[in-house]
Amino acid sequence: MNMPPDSGNLLAGLNEKQLEAVTLPHQSALILAGAGSGKTRVLTTRIAWLIQTGQVSPQGLLAVTFTNKAAKEMLTRLSAMLPINTRGMWVGTFHGLCNRLLRAHYREAGLPATFQILDSADQLSSIKRLMKVMNVDDEKFPPKQVMGYINSCKEEGLRAHSVEAYDSHSQRMREIFEEYDKQCQREGVADFAELLLRCYELLGREASIRQHYQSRFKYILVDEFQDTNRLQYLWLKLLAGQGNNKEHNCIFAVGDDDQSIYAFRGARVGNMRDFEEDFNVQSIVKLEQNYRSHSNILDAANAIITHNRNRLGKNLWTSAGKGEPIRVYQAYNDIDEANFIVDEIKMLHAEGVDLNQIAMLYRSNAQSRVLEHALFTAGLPYRVYGGLRFFERAEIKHALAYLRLIANPEDDTALLRVINFPTRGIGARSLEQLQEAARQQSCSLWQAAINKVGDGRPGKGIEGFVALIKQMQEESIGLTLPEMAELASNLSGLRQYYLGEKEGEDRIANLDELVNAAVAFMNQDIGMQVDENGETQSLLTQFLSHASLEAGEHQADAGRDALQLMTVHSAKGLEFKTVFISGLEEGLFPHEQSMYEASGLEEERRLMYVAVTRARQRLYLSHAQSRMLHGQVRYGIPSRFLDEIPEELLKRLNATASPSRMAQADAYQNHTPAPSQKDALPWKIGQSVAHSKFGQGVVVSYEGNSNDLRVQVNFGREGLKWLALEYAKLEKI
Repeated sequence: MNMPPDSGNLLAGLNEKQLEAVTLPHQSALILAGAGSGKTRVLTTRIAWLIQTGQVSPQGLLAVTFTNKAAKEMLTRLSAMLPINTRGMWVGTFHGLCNRLLRAHYREAGLPATFQILDSADQLSSIKRLMKVMNVDDEKFPPKQVMGYINSCKEEGLRAHSVEAYDSHSQRMREIFEEYDKQCQREGVADFAELLLRCYELLGREASIRQHYQSRFKYILVDEFQDTNRLQYLWLKLLAGQGNNKEHNCIFAVGDDDQSIYAFRGARVGNMRDFEEDFNVQSIVKLEQNYRSHSNILDAANAIITHNRNRLGKNLWTSAGKGEPIRVYQAYNDIDEANFIVDEIKMLHAEGVDLNQIAMLYRSNAQSRVLEHALFTAGLPYRVYGGLRFFERAEIKHALAYLRLIANPEDDTALLRVINFPTRGIGARSLEQLQEAARQQSCSLWQAAINKVGDGRPGKGIEGFVALIKQMQEESIGLTLPEMAELASNLSGLRQYYLGEKEGEDRIANLDELVNAAVAFMNQDIGMQVDENGETQSLLTQFLSHASLEAGEHQADAGRDALQLMTVHSAKGLEFKTVFISGLEEGLFPHEQSMYEASGLEEERRLMYVAVTRARQRLYLSHAQSRMLHGQVRYGIPSRFLDEIPEELLKRLNATASPSRMAQADAYQNHTPAPSQKDALPWKIGQSVAHSKFGQGVVVSYEGNSNDLRVQVNFGREGLKWLALEYAKLEKI
């Protein structure tokens, strides 16, 4: 391999497979990067190597990540590797890159120059407002369900007119979707899913724009490829020129099919196999050397995941040695399980393990209550990972809404958030009249308010609000971005309002932090952008886009040693010295719903694989013979995932719970479940039954005691139902 003399330092320390991936020739490739195998290093070094060897300029490649944090880390690493200015490089999330492209070509995309981005909360608010205007029953059509329907359609690349309607319900959903699109277009706003769909439609429709970016981005690099949805993959194909000519651009896809756990968000693990075929991929490089965990942990993960079919196939290994065996604890009930975990944590902490290096993982949030109670009782500090994010705090969303109105007063969602906050005497009736006027005049709420002022009958509250926004717009001229943020907080009355609140000090500190965020944004190279037309975008517009895109980023509390509690989904990408995985019972993990989905069990197994590979040195697996759910005792059997781990890797701490723990747990629950109840159940799990009202179904679980025994039955279209055996009158099929 011929490499320039100065490339040695760049490639130093890479293992054989990492080096192979980094120095691949000009071709599309799939990099199967196992957990802890150094994929971020490979991806970043690949970019640096391409630039250093003169194969591409910093502006001639595009790199896509799934989080802003990952994109920033990549740019930071690149700056450390090469003496280049990363400013202007196209490195970011799908949403961020699409936003950037749409800002450059807003006219061709049919958007206003100052279009704003709706985050999830604003989108839901917008849908609720529309449904009220359309007189839609929100019990038959829950707004969150409607939002999920709209987003999933968009993520499949579908507009309302392309969606099939099979009955009156789906027809109404399609109508709401169509009207929602019209409302967003009228208000000049776009939700997250719209950014990608609008960008995809633009590239597909405008040949000159498409060809410009295809000729510009000869190298496209994608992180976490297994998490891409259908539309994201189609967008990548379009940018790469796939299907237009044989000499398409190169896609360097890094991913791990064994860690594809976001099907509920639309992620499609099948994109990896489609990519192999669509791009005639000749190079599949497997990064299997793990730099995180001991081999006992990796061997367990490998043993579990091999039970999945249709894998691309890889086997994690490490040179770090076997390490400790995996500890398995069989608890009497969930209280016993929690107490055991707390006792082990106390011991580990006494031995010098920092609490923030210990994670407690569970399949669903509902399981955390018992764990939290045990931690609170023991006086152990803990943090539930994924608290309220900075840009999602109420006071910040209020301040941002005022800034959005400064940038674009036609933004109805922002207007409705703050038109009467702080309160200025605008009641529900006044708002209804304003919305009705806007509907009749086919205009925005802002224009309807202007018209009311012009007619001389606006009411003091609306007249004052219109005057306030106009004053903000006038006084913001010539101000810096931080000064605008301060203006919005002060002139709106937000700061004064929170002074009188019980928790006002914290809220005011957050408003001050928003000013700091504006300063930091101005100091970021990637924040200052010029579009493809040579026009400088408003810094305020860029900052508001940044705030919306950053709303999903987690900011952990600093400076305190605390345990980490989280769902397994939240744990992806993290690692800890010690990991506890609790609730390993059939119906909990794997989740009972997965039994009735085509690939549900395989996704659950991938989730277990992710959970196991979070541990570096010590791993605990626990399950309970019974636990309290829905106020009743539910008996469980150990998860199949425990059976899939070779016995020689395990250290079973007990066969049954100790008598002292049993007594303690019983005292807490004040209930002793009858062990013979499981044998007395007249219906077996998995048995088909019939019900006079719900039709045919399958028994999936049971709970309670002899006085109140209930079964859970999956009735297909009717869903999961809990039925009291005394009254259910189930019939065997």
